[in-house]
Amino acid sequence: MTLSPFADRLMNLSNSGLLALMVSIGHRTGLFDVMAGLPAATSCEIAEQAGLDERYVREWLAAVTAGLMVQHDPREMTFSLPAEHAAHLTRAAGPRNLAASFQLLGVLAAAEDQVVECFWRGGGVPDSKFRRFRAISAELTWAVLDAYLLEALLLLVPGLNHRLRAGIDVADIGCGWGHALNLMAEEFPASRFVGWDVSDETLAAGRAEAERKDLSNVRFESRDIGALGEEQGFDFIASFEGIHHQARPDLVLQAIASAMRPGGTYLCVEIGASSRLADNVGLPWSAGLYALSCMHCVTVSRASGGVGLGAMWGEELARRLFAEAGLLVQDVKRLPFDPVNKYYIATKGGSPDDQGGHRHTVPPSRSNPAGGVTVQLQVL
Repeated sequence: MTLSPFADRLMNLSNSGLLALMVSIGHRTGLFDVMAGLPAATSCEIAEQAGLDERYVREWLAAVTAGLMVQHDPREMTFSLPAEHAAHLTRAAGPRNLAASFQLLGVLAAAEDQVVECFWRGGGVPDSKFRRFRAISAELTWAVLDAYLLEALLLLVPGLNHRLRAGIDVADIGCGWGHALNLMAEEFPASRFVGWDVSDETLAAGRAEAERKDLSNVRFESRDIGALGEEQGFDFIASFEGIHHQARPDLVLQAIASAMRPGGTYLCVEIGASSRLADNVGLPWSAGLYALSCMHCVTVSRASGGVGLGAMWGEELARRLFAEAGLLVQDVKRLPFDPVNKYYIATKGGSPDDQGGHRHTVPPSRSNPAGGVTVQLQVL
């Protein structure tokens, strides 16, 4: 049977999706790491080295061999992982390890039934239903932070390192596992750091890491980020892909503006998309991030009565919401090692007319009790 080009594409997509689960298993079981350290080996040798059941390892090897990820010698019945593949599939690859992100597929699929139900009834699925999502996100983020936070990210803000060494007050909004704060606290002992989040699990992990490092200049607090009530207490505030998850991003940005001292700086890391769907079509990562947003970001926000801003809210809308909160975007930067994100550098000041765009007020409804929030929920 001859398939049409589109049917052929769908078949390839299905095949790739199933192969993607093998990549996740290869990462979680450490099989890629084991194979990277071995010469060509049999399934028995690989399984023994990894401490795994040989029958499962053998079937996994067949899948990744057929998927052209692993090389196979049929005469010797051995398997090997090419070095150029190991450079993107092993933990030794650090932030270049793409295999870690494949773990999200299983997590999202496990919540598919509940997300589908939301298509019928509205509302959302709480973050607690996405088991391991925060841990996987932390694994992905830590690799980037370890490699680039001190060497590149903080350098995006002119003069920030000098101020941190002299001693300033720093906050991380939606700090998660707190690794970014602990890295900064260790590097800049004269500054004072606080991380805010609503997850007791991740806050406990941040405190534990701070204790292991014997850091006395960092603390972690459980706070409603949209109602901080802080007034001009911080010189530098950061958020790492955290704004679009919030139920009320407008209130969070207003709280950030209120918490900043005059002359303070806000560094916001978010997906580097346009607010216009048409501008994102064709980007190699856009379809996957829209899907991730549908399966997690939007539904988690709406589960708490939020507006469901979505991961792909984009620069045009970001500038609008920043301005409405009293934050003036001074610069939007990209980094060569990060093709996905944009880095917004903002200070206090500005108004909606300063940064262009159009106001869109969301009316209250049964499925969106946070009505009245000024956010763009429709594609421009």
